[in-house]
Amino acid sequence: MKQPYILVAEDDDDDRVLIESAFQENGYGNVIKFVDNGAELVNYLKKAGADKPSTPNLPVFVLLDLNMPKKDGREALKEIKENKSLKKIPVIIFTTTRNEIEIAKCYELGANSYIVKPSLFQDLVATIQKLYSYWFKISSISA
Repeated sequence: MKQPYILVAEDDDDDRVLIESAFQENGYGNVIKFVDNGAELVNYLKKAGADKPSTPNLPVFVLLDLNMPKKDGREALKEIKENKSLKKIPVIIFTTTRNEIEIAKCYELGANSYIVKPSLFQDLVATIQKLYSYWFKISSISA
């Protein structure tokens, strides 16, 4: 059986280190994979699932930054949610952008949640723990 994992789309190296450290702090270091931008995210997901419908290896959820090069988070979210093979993957927007119009737009595009990145590391650790607990232990996702 394939090991469940979380896919994080984040272009900022410092944020990647902090996110990875927060996962490790919670004992979840083995479940996280990173991509650098929205284009890489969509390509990764298509190769993991859409191109292999009989044996998909899709993440439990995606943490998606909004402001990235090549294809930003909004474009990637729209493309994921319009793809029949990918649309059921929960996508959590994980960004520094705290704007009501932006938040509403992301939900309109199909985001499952919108979280503003915590500024303190201990808050990031707590947020990662809650996300992991919810999506791995509590939530049920249809195939």
